[in-house]
Amino acid sequence: MLSHSSQQRTAKVYLVGAGPGDPDLMTVRAVRTLGLADVVLHDALVSAEVLALISPHVQVMNVGKRCGRKSITQDEINELLRRFSSSGQVVVRL
Repeated sequence: MLSHSSQQRTAKVYLVGAGPGDPDLMTVRAVRTLGLADVVLHDALVSAEVLALISPHVQVMNVGKRCGRKSITQDEINELLRRFSSSGQVVVRL
């Protein structure tokens, strides 16, 4: 995994697929993008193995659904994406 960089970067929001749950099946670009993240907002179904690819210095938030129960609405997720990116952070929606 690529390390988190402290260089000045432009804030961005990336939409990244976690694949079928096995980190070996994720694209190189997906893993590289996780290495750029300051914040990761992930679905509940993302496997622990995939989440383990995220640097411990990154803020990670579970924003997914389980058994039809939402922990957060889509509008709230959109607001988090906007708020984190507008503060200059690189955000990954996994």
